Amino acid sequence: MQELPPPASIDSTPATTDGMAQARLYGEPLFAMPQDLYIPPDALEVFLEAFEGPLDLLLYLIRKQNFNVLDIPMAEVTRQYLGYIEQIRKSNLELAGEYLLMAAMLIEIKSRMLLPVKKQDGKGEVDDPRAELVRRLIEYERMKLAAQQVDALPVVGRDFVTAAAHIDETVEKVWPDVNVADLQAAWSDVLRRAKLVQHHRITREELSVREHMTAILRRLRDTRFVEFADLFDAARGIPVAIVNFLALLELAREFLVEVTQGEAYAPIYVKLAYTPR
Repeated sequence: MQELPPPASIDSTPATTDGMAQARLYGEPLFAMPQDLYIPPDALEVFLEAFEGPLDLLLYLIRKQNFNVLDIPMAEVTRQYLGYIEQIRKSNLELAGEYLLMAAMLIEIKSRMLLPVKKQDGKGEVDDPRAELVRRLIEYERMKLAAQQVDALPVVGRDFVTAAAHIDETVEKVWPDVNVADLQAAWSDVLRRAKLVQHHRITREELSVREHMTAILRRLRDTRFVEFADLFDAARGIPVAIVNFLALLELAREFLVEVTQGEAYAPIYVKLAYTPR
């Protein structure tokens, strides 16, 4: 018994290649329709237009054929309208129900136009059965155009995004920090001026850092700011200036005084870090 080749090795390409392929299935040409192919009757039913309601459909039928909205040919419009309802009735009965009221109105207007027209007493013109329908169509078209114009306007979140920024309205003045280089330069200037007024004295004087700390606090107690250079008396010599500078550094280390500066390269000021009683 001869063995059959595996399924993967069977060539499914038709032997006939002279005719034009009707379709392609997974990339392979299909020269004849399959005999067992089943296509449901509703599979090829396509709706080309989607309408928002009966007035939208009626306005579409009128504008598509360039009918005058003030002189609507009711017979032709009614025929086309009923044809559309017949299409949607097969697939969606609930949707078709929304259009039946308008269909009844069109049939009524059409039947009224077939009746003889009687002029009312005291009026030279007769009432047009289409007047109310024309008014509704014109008003609907006006609102539809207005809605399209509004929709064309830029919309937040669709066409652009609003930028948000937080602004802190509380403004607090921040003084720049005094760095070591500025303090060193100020101290060098004090030493330079102290050397200019040196006196040769042979005395023995005991200098106390605590006494100078007390003197600095007593001087700052009666004023708000004192310039750094004014805390030193150049006439008393370099030893006193050094002890006074050490006393100032000790007060700053104990957070009893603050050394501040209004801006870069501005004079350095000293003030109390607490409120005296």
